[in-house]
Amino acid sequence: MSKATDIRIKSAACAVETIPFRAPLKFGGRVIEKTLQLNVDVEVESRDGKRHSSGFGSMPLGNVWSWPSDKVTPDQSEALMLRFAEEVVELAGNCTEYGHPIDLVYHLSGEYDHLAKRLAQQMKLAEPMPELAQLVAASPFDAALHDAYGQIHNRNSFDTLTSKFMNYDLAYYLDATFKGEYLDKYTLREPKERLPLYHLVGALDPLTDGEVTKKIGDGLPETLEQWIAYNGLTHLKIKLAGDNFDWDVARTLAVNACAEQAQAKRGCTQWFYSVDFNEKCQNAAYVVDFLNKVKSASPAAFDRIQYVEQPTHRDLRANPDNKMHEAAKLKPIVIDESLVDYDSLLLAREQGYTGAALKACKGQTETLLLSAAAQKFDMFLCVQDLTCPGYSFLHSASIAAHLPGIAAIEGNARQYCPAGNKPWAKRFPTMFEITDGTVGTGVLNGVGLGI
Repeated sequence: MSKATDIRIKSAACAVETIPFRAPLKFGGRVIEKTLQLNVDVEVESRDGKRHSSGFGSMPLGNVWSWPSDKVTPDQSEALMLRFAEEVVELAGNCTEYGHPIDLVYHLSGEYDHLAKRLAQQMKLAEPMPELAQLVAASPFDAALHDAYGQIHNRNSFDTLTSKFMNYDLAYYLDATFKGEYLDKYTLREPKERLPLYHLVGALDPLTDGEVTKKIGDGLPETLEQWIAYNGLTHLKIKLAGDNFDWDVARTLAVNACAEQAQAKRGCTQWFYSVDFNEKCQNAAYVVDFLNKVKSASPAAFDRIQYVEQPTHRDLRANPDNKMHEAAKLKPIVIDESLVDYDSLLLAREQGYTGAALKACKGQTETLLLSAAAQKFDMFLCVQDLTCPGYSFLHSASIAAHLPGIAAIEGNARQYCPAGNKPWAKRFPTMFEITDGTVGTGVLNGVGLGI
């Protein structure tokens, strides 16, 4: 199938920049102090060859999150993911077929696994590159292609998801239950005006002034209580250990106590938490016991928990006993690291997960397809971060603003690497100057990805 609106990739280029962290971020037992930002430019042409346009995509490399390993060092995974990203861009630049961005990415991604295995062999690594890491490394190209498609048609990319532009319905990419449906059914034509912002409370982050051992001194808040007042926060994401039950309960209660004092000072009576164990819980019983313990110690803290992020190992097939049905009776249990394709979503549902974490770093194409499936299954939805600075945060926010049912958006680059936001803050002040705990996503309505 083909349409006159189809495009072909003329060229693609990848560049890298290093963005330092103002404070270390600890999660899943790992600490990061900088991020590599992948920036991709794509030039496309129309089927008749008379029109040309370019698009841009940007995303942190995120190897510590997407490829945790005891066999491959962080430096090795970073190096391989960078090479993978560069070769995806080269592969795209040599692609001669025409299509909608969904088609082109869907077909090119069929080469990702082979490419990843070949690069791992060349670098003599002890294990292949996981699918999640492949998606993250390819995501800036994916975003740039969608952006370019919107630019060439002078439309917002989310307005090009109809049968007028797409060559295939969703049944082609998912299964027969989506026959006759297109992505416009599962996306919004206008972005939501505002969305609540989830603020990350890292395991190393001080809650109160008394916990600060060494001041950063850059003028930004340095404690949770300061951040709540500074940004008017109403949503807090609490990073937990997952393998230290008493600490997890105590940390959650400590965050709640800090929040209660800070919110009382500003007259706020309603706020929310999410809790993230970063896959470290040994089993689902840990989650049930944790939630019940928190509820027993502080019913108010329990009531404020909006959802629980993936608590156990990301390899669902290797851990079939980690079923979440009992935990999901207490709170929505959201699949995150395991969610890499439609099959993984189906398996997660079988194992009791009731929510899905959508992320720009998994690619615009995959995120749109998974969001449609999750909506059809009536799952709890949230859009989460990869400590995305600048353009990558705007891209993530644009996804959240164009999907119905999103509870809130996470954005923590302003906490850890605000330098990456500076080039964009003057252009989009409502996205970076936060006073009421929300971001003004209504401005993300331009052509391309809306940025």
